[in-house]
Amino acid sequence: MRRCVRLSLVLFASLALLPSAAYAQASITGVVKDGSGAVLPGVTVEAASPVLIEKVRSVVTGGTGQYRIETLRPGTYTVTFTLPGFATAKREGIELTGTFVATVNVDMRVGALEETITVSGETPIVDVQSTTRQQVLSEELISALPSGRNAASMAGLLPAITIGSQDVGGLTGESGSAAGGITVHGNGEVRTLVSGLSVASSQGSGSTGVGNISAYQEMAVDISGVSAEQKEGGVRMNLVPKEGGNRVAGSFYTGYANQSMQGNNFSDDLKSRGLATPNTLKRYVDVNPSYGGPIKRDRVWFYGTFR
Repeated sequence: MRRCVRLSLVLFASLALLPSAAYAQASITGVVKDGSGAVLPGVTVEAASPVLIEKVRSVVTGGTGQYRIETLRPGTYTVTFTLPGFATAKREGIELTGTFVATVNVDMRVGALEETITVSGETPIVDVQSTTRQQVLSEELISALPSGRNAASMAGLLPAITIGSQDVGGLTGESGSAAGGITVHGNGEVRTLVSGLSVASSQGSGSTGVGNISAYQEMAVDISGVSAEQKEGGVRMNLVPKEGGNRVAGSFYTGYANQSMQGNNFSDDLKSRGLATPNTLKRYVDVNPSYGGPIKRDRVWFYGTFR
Protein backbone atom coordinates (compact mmCIF):
# COMPACT_ATOMS: atom_id res chain seq x y z
CA MET A 1 0.00 0.00 0.00
CA ARG A 2 2.77 2.45 0.93
CA ARG A 3 4.59 1.66 -2.29
CA CYS A 4 1.44 2.45 -4.30
CA VAL A 5 1.09 5.77 -2.46
CA ARG A 6 4.73 6.68 -3.18
CA LEU A 7 4.33 5.81 -6.86
CA SER A 8 1.17 7.89 -7.04
CA LEU A 9 2.92 10.89 -5.50
CA VAL A 10 5.83 10.60 -7.93
CA LEU A 11 3.45 10.39 -10.87
CA PHE A 12 1.44 13.35 -9.57
CA ALA A 13 4.58 15.47 -9.15
CA SER A 14 5.76 14.57 -12.65
CA LEU A 15 2.43 15.58 -14.18
CA ALA A 16 2.37 18.83 -12.20
CA LEU A 17 5.73 19.86 -13.64
CA LEU A 18 4.87 19.14 -17.26
CA PRO A 19 4.97 22.25 -19.46
CA SER A 20 1.62 23.66 -20.49
CA ALA A 21 2.41 23.21 -24.19
CA ALA A 22 2.18 19.46 -23.80
CA TYR A 23 -1.57 19.71 -23.30
CA ALA A 24 -2.35 22.45 -25.83
CA GLN A 25 -4.56 22.03 -28.87
CA ALA A 26 -5.74 25.24 -30.52
CA SER A 27 -3.94 27.85 -32.64
CA ILE A 28 -4.16 31.50 -33.74
CA THR A 29 -3.04 32.42 -37.23
CA GLY A 30 -3.38 35.27 -39.71
CA VAL A 31 -1.75 37.88 -41.94
CA VAL A 32 -0.54 41.36 -40.92
CA LYS A 33 -0.70 44.20 -43.49
CA ASP A 34 -0.24 47.96 -43.55
CA GLY A 35 -2.81 50.56 -44.59
CA SER A 36 -2.00 50.11 -48.29
CA GLY A 37 -2.54 46.36 -48.16
CA ALA A 38 1.16 45.43 -48.29
CA VAL A 39 2.25 42.59 -46.01
CA LEU A 40 4.35 43.44 -42.95
CA PRO A 41 7.22 41.11 -42.00
CA GLY A 42 8.94 41.38 -38.62
CA VAL A 43 5.80 42.18 -36.61
CA THR A 44 5.87 40.83 -33.06
CA VAL A 45 2.61 39.01 -32.31
CA GLU A 46 1.82 38.14 -28.70
CA ALA A 47 -1.03 35.95 -27.43
CA ALA A 48 -1.78 36.55 -23.74
CA SER A 49 -4.15 34.62 -21.49
CA PRO A 50 -4.37 33.66 -17.81
CA VAL A 51 -4.65 29.99 -18.86
CA LEU A 52 -0.98 30.06 -19.93
CA ILE A 53 1.47 29.57 -17.10
CA GLU A 54 3.95 31.80 -18.95
CA LYS A 55 1.11 34.35 -19.50
CA VAL A 56 2.31 35.38 -23.00
CA ARG A 57 3.42 33.44 -26.06
CA SER A 58 4.91 35.34 -29.00
CA VAL A 59 6.04 34.88 -32.61
CA VAL A 60 7.26 37.14 -35.42
CA THR A 61 5.62 37.43 -38.84
CA GLY A 62 7.57 36.04 -41.78
CA GLY A 63 8.37 37.52 -45.18
CA THR A 64 4.77 37.10 -46.32
CA GLY A 65 3.33 38.78 -43.22
CA GLN A 66 1.94 35.50 -41.93
CA TYR A 67 2.14 34.25 -38.36
CA ARG A 68 0.95 31.21 -36.42
CA ILE A 69 0.87 30.68 -32.65
CA GLU A 70 0.31 27.01 -31.89
CA THR A 71 -0.28 24.72 -28.92
CA LEU A 72 -2.63 27.08 -27.07
CA ARG A 73 -4.80 25.82 -24.24
CA PRO A 74 -8.56 26.41 -24.24
CA GLY A 75 -9.39 29.87 -22.95
CA THR A 76 -9.80 33.54 -23.88
CA TYR A 77 -6.85 35.36 -25.45
CA THR A 78 -5.74 38.90 -26.26
CA VAL A 79 -3.53 39.23 -29.33
CA THR A 80 -1.18 42.23 -29.61
CA PHE A 81 0.73 43.33 -32.75
CA THR A 82 3.76 45.65 -32.45
CA LEU A 83 6.23 47.04 -35.01
CA PRO A 84 8.45 50.15 -34.70
CA GLY A 85 6.92 53.06 -36.61
CA PHE A 86 3.40 51.63 -36.43
CA ALA A 87 0.64 52.03 -33.88
CA THR A 88 0.23 48.96 -31.69
CA ALA A 89 -2.85 46.91 -32.63
CA LYS A 90 -4.69 44.77 -30.13
CA ARG A 91 -7.48 42.22 -30.63
CA GLU A 92 -9.34 41.13 -27.51
CA GLY A 93 -11.72 38.30 -26.61
CA ILE A 94 -10.39 35.52 -28.85
CA GLU A 95 -11.94 32.35 -27.41
CA LEU A 96 -10.30 29.03 -28.23
CA THR A 97 -11.71 25.55 -27.72
CA GLY A 98 -10.66 22.10 -28.89
CA THR A 99 -8.38 22.17 -31.94
CA PHE A 100 -9.99 25.32 -33.33
CA VAL A 101 -7.73 27.53 -35.45
CA ALA A 102 -8.76 31.20 -35.09
CA THR A 103 -7.86 33.39 -38.04
CA VAL A 104 -7.03 36.93 -36.88
CA ASN A 105 -5.92 39.28 -39.68
CA VAL A 106 -4.82 42.83 -38.81
CA ASP A 107 -4.14 46.04 -40.73
CA MET A 108 -1.60 48.24 -38.94
CA ARG A 109 -1.27 51.95 -39.61
CA VAL A 110 1.64 54.32 -39.16
CA GLY A 111 1.57 55.95 -35.76
CA ALA A 112 3.41 56.80 -32.56
CA LEU A 113 4.90 54.00 -30.49
CA GLU A 114 2.76 54.86 -27.48
CA GLU A 115 -0.44 54.69 -29.51
CA THR A 116 -2.54 51.53 -29.22
CA ILE A 117 -5.57 50.63 -31.31
CA THR A 118 -7.81 48.08 -29.60
CA VAL A 119 -10.37 46.17 -31.64
CA SER A 120 -13.13 44.39 -29.77
CA GLY A 121 -15.21 42.05 -31.90
CA GLU A 122 -16.75 38.64 -32.05
CA THR A 123 -14.53 35.59 -31.81
CA PRO A 124 -13.98 33.86 -35.16
CA ILE A 125 -16.53 31.05 -35.32
CA VAL A 126 -15.44 29.35 -38.54
CA ASP A 127 -12.19 27.41 -38.75
CA VAL A 128 -11.08 28.08 -42.33
CA GLN A 129 -7.87 26.10 -41.78
CA SER A 130 -9.50 22.69 -41.34
CA THR A 131 -12.28 20.56 -42.82
CA THR A 132 -12.88 18.69 -39.56
CA ARG A 133 -16.35 18.91 -38.04
CA GLN A 134 -15.81 19.12 -34.31
CA GLN A 135 -18.07 19.51 -31.29
CA VAL A 136 -16.57 20.66 -27.98
CA LEU A 137 -18.05 19.74 -24.61
CA SER A 138 -16.91 22.29 -22.01
CA GLU A 139 -16.33 21.56 -18.33
CA GLU A 140 -19.58 23.33 -17.43
CA LEU A 141 -21.58 21.28 -19.92
CA ILE A 142 -19.96 18.01 -18.81
CA SER A 143 -20.88 18.76 -15.19
CA ALA A 144 -24.50 19.47 -16.13
CA LEU A 145 -25.13 16.46 -18.39
CA PRO A 146 -27.36 13.78 -16.80
CA SER A 147 -25.39 10.95 -18.37
CA GLY A 148 -22.65 8.50 -17.54
CA ARG A 149 -19.37 10.15 -16.57
CA ASN A 150 -17.35 8.59 -19.35
CA ALA A 151 -16.34 9.87 -22.76
CA ALA A 152 -18.51 7.52 -24.84
CA SER A 153 -21.74 8.27 -22.96
CA MET A 154 -21.25 12.01 -23.30
CA ALA A 155 -20.27 11.82 -26.98
CA GLY A 156 -23.41 9.75 -27.62
CA LEU A 157 -25.55 12.82 -26.83
CA LEU A 158 -24.20 14.76 -29.82
CA PRO A 159 -26.10 14.99 -33.13
CA ALA A 160 -25.08 12.40 -35.78
CA ILE A 161 -23.63 10.06 -33.14
CA THR A 162 -25.60 6.98 -32.13
CA ILE A 163 -24.96 4.88 -29.04
CA GLY A 164 -26.04 1.32 -28.32
CA SER A 165 -27.74 2.13 -25.01
CA GLN A 166 -28.19 5.46 -23.25
CA ASP A 167 -26.77 5.49 -19.74
CA VAL A 168 -29.29 7.75 -18.01
CA GLY A 169 -27.80 9.22 -14.86
CA GLY A 170 -24.68 7.11 -15.17
CA LEU A 171 -26.27 4.16 -13.35
CA THR A 172 -24.79 1.63 -15.78
CA GLY A 173 -21.43 2.36 -14.21
CA GLU A 174 -18.13 1.64 -15.89
CA SER A 175 -18.22 -1.44 -18.08
CA GLY A 176 -17.02 -2.72 -21.41
CA SER A 177 -20.27 -1.65 -23.07
CA ALA A 178 -19.80 1.87 -21.73
CA ALA A 179 -16.35 2.10 -23.31
CA GLY A 180 -17.64 1.92 -26.87
CA GLY A 181 -20.82 1.17 -28.75
CA ILE A 182 -20.94 4.57 -30.49
CA THR A 183 -21.00 5.12 -34.24
CA VAL A 184 -21.14 8.07 -36.61
CA HIS A 185 -22.46 7.77 -40.17
CA GLY A 186 -22.36 3.99 -39.70
CA ASN A 187 -18.66 3.95 -38.77
CA GLY A 188 -17.90 2.27 -35.44
CA GLU A 189 -14.16 3.10 -35.30
CA VAL A 190 -13.84 4.87 -31.94
CA ARG A 191 -10.61 6.48 -30.77
CA THR A 192 -10.06 8.13 -27.39
CA LEU A 193 -7.12 10.47 -26.92
CA VAL A 194 -5.65 12.62 -24.18
CA SER A 195 -3.94 15.73 -25.54
CA GLY A 196 -3.85 14.05 -28.94
CA LEU A 197 -2.23 10.84 -27.68
CA SER A 198 -4.18 7.59 -27.98
CA VAL A 199 -5.05 5.88 -24.72
CA ALA A 200 -6.82 2.91 -26.34
CA SER A 201 -9.82 2.10 -24.12
CA SER A 202 -10.14 5.00 -21.71
CA GLN A 203 -13.20 3.79 -19.86
CA GLY A 204 -14.80 0.71 -18.41
CA SER A 205 -13.09 -2.66 -18.45
CA GLY A 206 -10.45 -1.62 -20.97
CA SER A 207 -6.72 -1.73 -20.34
CA THR A 208 -6.63 1.75 -18.80
CA GLY A 209 -9.31 1.16 -16.19
CA VAL A 210 -12.01 3.54 -14.99
CA GLY A 211 -11.91 7.06 -16.35
CA ASN A 212 -11.89 10.26 -14.30
CA ILE A 213 -13.73 13.01 -16.13
CA SER A 214 -12.90 15.57 -13.41
CA ALA A 215 -9.30 15.49 -14.62
CA TYR A 216 -10.24 17.14 -17.92
CA GLN A 217 -11.08 20.69 -18.90
CA GLU A 218 -13.01 19.82 -22.04
CA MET A 219 -13.64 17.08 -24.59
CA ALA A 220 -13.41 17.74 -28.33
CA VAL A 221 -15.29 15.21 -30.48
CA ASP A 222 -14.47 14.88 -34.21
CA ILE A 223 -17.42 13.40 -36.07
CA SER A 224 -16.55 13.96 -39.75
CA GLY A 225 -13.84 15.34 -42.02
CA VAL A 226 -11.09 14.06 -39.73
CA SER A 227 -7.59 15.41 -40.26
CA ALA A 228 -4.95 13.82 -42.47
CA GLU A 229 -3.06 12.15 -39.63
CA GLN A 230 -6.03 9.85 -39.01
CA LYS A 231 -5.99 6.68 -41.09
CA GLU A 232 -9.75 6.17 -40.88
CA GLY A 233 -13.03 7.88 -40.01
CA GLY A 234 -15.25 7.35 -37.02
CA VAL A 235 -15.64 9.12 -33.69
CA ARG A 236 -12.50 10.70 -32.24
CA MET A 237 -12.70 11.94 -28.64
CA ASN A 238 -9.84 14.14 -27.45
CA LEU A 239 -9.71 14.97 -23.72
CA VAL A 240 -7.78 18.06 -22.60
CA PRO A 241 -6.44 17.76 -19.02
CA LYS A 242 -6.74 20.49 -16.41
CA GLU A 243 -3.57 22.14 -15.12
CA GLY A 244 -4.52 24.17 -12.07
CA GLY A 245 -3.79 27.89 -12.12
CA ASN A 246 -2.87 30.94 -10.07
CA ARG A 247 -6.16 30.67 -8.18
CA VAL A 248 -6.94 27.86 -5.75
CA ALA A 249 -10.11 26.07 -6.85
CA GLY A 250 -11.74 22.69 -6.54
CA SER A 251 -14.90 20.68 -7.14
CA PHE A 252 -16.65 17.71 -5.64
CA TYR A 253 -19.00 15.34 -7.45
CA THR A 254 -20.90 12.54 -5.82
CA GLY A 255 -23.66 10.24 -6.99
CA TYR A 256 -25.69 7.60 -5.18
CA ALA A 257 -28.59 5.30 -6.01
CA ASN A 258 -30.04 2.06 -4.67
CA GLN A 259 -32.84 -0.36 -5.47
CA SER A 260 -35.52 1.72 -3.74
CA MET A 261 -34.84 4.57 -6.19
CA GLN A 262 -35.45 2.40 -9.24
CA GLY A 263 -38.80 2.25 -11.02
CA ASN A 264 -40.40 -1.08 -11.92
CA ASN A 265 -43.12 -1.84 -14.48
CA PHE A 266 -42.87 -5.63 -14.14
CA SER A 267 -46.54 -6.51 -13.63
CA ASP A 268 -48.26 -9.82 -12.77
CA ASP A 269 -49.60 -9.88 -16.33
CA LEU A 270 -46.08 -9.82 -17.78
CA LYS A 271 -44.99 -12.47 -15.28
CA SER A 272 -47.89 -14.76 -16.24
CA ARG A 273 -46.88 -14.48 -19.89
CA GLY A 274 -43.47 -15.93 -19.05
CA LEU A 275 -41.34 -12.81 -18.92
CA ALA A 276 -38.38 -13.33 -16.62
CA THR A 277 -37.82 -10.98 -13.71
CA PRO A 278 -35.65 -8.08 -15.00
CA ASN A 279 -32.35 -7.14 -13.46
CA THR A 280 -32.45 -4.53 -10.70
CA LEU A 281 -29.97 -2.05 -9.34
CA LYS A 282 -28.26 -3.05 -6.10
CA ARG A 283 -26.22 0.04 -5.29
CA TYR A 284 -24.38 2.79 -7.17
CA VAL A 285 -21.81 5.10 -5.55
CA ASP A 286 -19.57 7.63 -7.32
CA VAL A 287 -17.22 9.99 -5.43
CA ASN A 288 -15.04 12.33 -7.50
CA PRO A 289 -13.27 15.28 -5.79
CA SER A 290 -10.67 17.51 -7.47
CA TYR A 291 -8.44 20.37 -6.35
CA GLY A 292 -5.81 22.60 -7.93
CA GLY A 293 -3.87 25.82 -7.61
CA PRO A 294 -0.40 27.35 -7.60
CA ILE A 295 2.71 25.92 -6.01
CA LYS A 296 4.45 29.11 -7.11
CA ARG A 297 2.46 31.73 -8.97
CA ASP A 298 3.25 31.96 -12.69
CA ARG A 299 5.84 29.21 -12.28
CA VAL A 300 4.44 25.86 -11.11
CA TRP A 301 0.80 24.75 -10.86
CA PHE A 302 -0.69 21.55 -9.51
CA TYR A 303 -3.94 19.69 -10.02
CA GLY A 304 -5.05 16.53 -8.27
CA THR A 305 -8.16 14.38 -8.50
CA PHE A 306 -9.31 10.84 -7.80
CA ARG A 307 -12.45 8.87 -8.41
